[in-house]
Amino acid sequence: MIVKIGTGGKMTGLLSYLQGPGRSNEHTDPHLVAGDPAIMAWHHDNELSHQDAIEIGRQIDEPRRVFGTVVREPNYLRDSNGEDVRDSHGKKVRDPIDPWRDANVWHCSLSLHADEGQLTDEKWGEIAQQFMDEMGFTSQSGRSPARWVAARHGLSSKGNDHIHIAASAVREDGTKVDLWRSKRRASEIVAKLERQHGLAVIASRETNSGERGYHRAEKQRAEREGASELDRELLARRVRACATASKSEAEFVRRLRGQGLIVRPRFASGRGDVVVGFKVAVRPANGHSPVFYGGGHLAKDLTLPRLRSEWEDSPQASAAAVDEWNAARRERPTVRAGRESQELDPKLLDRATEDIGKWNAYLRSIPLEDRAQWARAAGRTAGVFAAWSAKIEPTPGPLAAAARQLARSAQLPAHRAYRAPKGAMSAGGAALIVMQTGGHLPNSVSAMLLLRQLMKAMEAIADAHRASGELYRALDIEYAARTELAAIYAPQQPRLSVPDSARVEDRMTRQDGTSTSTLTPEQEELRRLVALDNASPPSEAVRRPGSPIPAPLDPSPRTHAGRDRAQEGNER
Repeated sequence: MIVKIGTGGKMTGLLSYLQGPGRSNEHTDPHLVAGDPAIMAWHHDNELSHQDAIEIGRQIDEPRRVFGTVVREPNYLRDSNGEDVRDSHGKKVRDPIDPWRDANVWHCSLSLHADEGQLTDEKWGEIAQQFMDEMGFTSQSGRSPARWVAARHGLSSKGNDHIHIAASAVREDGTKVDLWRSKRRASEIVAKLERQHGLAVIASRETNSGERGYHRAEKQRAEREGASELDRELLARRVRACATASKSEAEFVRRLRGQGLIVRPRFASGRGDVVVGFKVAVRPANGHSPVFYGGGHLAKDLTLPRLRSEWEDSPQASAAAVDEWNAARRERPTVRAGRESQELDPKLLDRATEDIGKWNAYLRSIPLEDRAQWARAAGRTAGVFAAWSAKIEPTPGPLAAAARQLARSAQLPAHRAYRAPKGAMSAGGAALIVMQTGGHLPNSVSAMLLLRQLMKAMEAIADAHRASGELYRALDIEYAARTELAAIYAPQQPRLSVPDSARVEDRMTRQDGTSTSTLTPEQEELRRLVALDNASPPSEAVRRPGSPIPAPLDPSPRTHAGRDRAQEGNER
């Protein structure tokens, strides 16, 4: 399940949205599947009207209004993409005019993947009740309960079955619900519920290896500008390509600028010669302001400290890097030209093929259980695909798709990352060659042999995922190799239409036009499971025994003067 959490200040507004038509008229049959017993007694099986939504919102919000409890949280500035604005030290910046905002409304959505089908109302109600028990909103916490409901209104615009939970952050005795680290706790609880209810397990949640999500504003901006992909995706691929092809930090900066990107360093506090981070942006058109992304906001393995672990480290290299960073900051020409300015002979593709062959031999030496080393291998292989894509794909194509799939396997937190010893295999030479080879992708034996070696690397990484029990991750990588990349071999053949998430129709089209199934027994079983229609008619929502009469709210008179610290901020 995918869990998303937000806060707000108007409960009736949230309930009105859940009852309404939705942003794309996707909401159908809005109704409750679980919640406060008094509310469920009146609304458990009804299709909600707008008046119902307003009334339910008022009932949930009643304890806050009666007791006058204030729940607020810092109000941080956000840019046009919905990202937090940060100062020169990387800290989030509060709105100077309105530094606090109301946060008495707690909104959480629980969503299945589109290929998991639909659950019954009863099952969703059971999941919602267990989730809220574990989150501490109900009387199971040993404290006064907070009022809440779980609403269901059909599939999302992308076909995901889901529910929304609207809860008050104020309990029925006027105290506040502990929302400290609520997102992390919710993620841990959902991981347990996935296994308990036989749902697809998101392995990246447990290993903390998931990629960063994007904000809705980013997608809307790309649609307005007619872009073929989000700026974040393009930047992540270009940064990865430049980093993999570079042997020094100075070369990395020059390569980024050579790709037409705007590059800015972040210096240590009070220093002009110590760079601790960077941000990049696509050069905007029509005089618009650029939107910058820090390396760590593009991917966990694209922070400057992580990238530096793969480059040469010496006082001379550091000084050269600072010179290039300062030139980039001032929008001046590069200080010196390096090997990135040379165009290489396409015949060197044979050398790249040889390098990737050695890289594959190295991959075979990595223990299957060494998650950190496989993550590095995935990131470096993604860099080769990204470098090739940067050279020959004007819009994202099969090489870019392969780079993105592999990059997802490289996402580990810094404390778990593998630090390769100096002189370790890196695949950087192949990235250099494909990024600087003249002309387009040649229809030659050399190019096809190189591509085949890269596909073998993908297969090795997929096998490592499968050995770790991450079947969906393995299937995604195999799909990219056997369909997206196979299309380069036979461009005249139409691409297979396959469900984007399951990746179970895993076939390779040969040049003679015949198709050969390459499904493993595991994939056949997954195909069978996905094909099952687990949607069933709605049933009565789960309701915990309780009185249909709301609990009486009896605020005690104040017995002391002065400011009540319990009225501000989240409970700790």
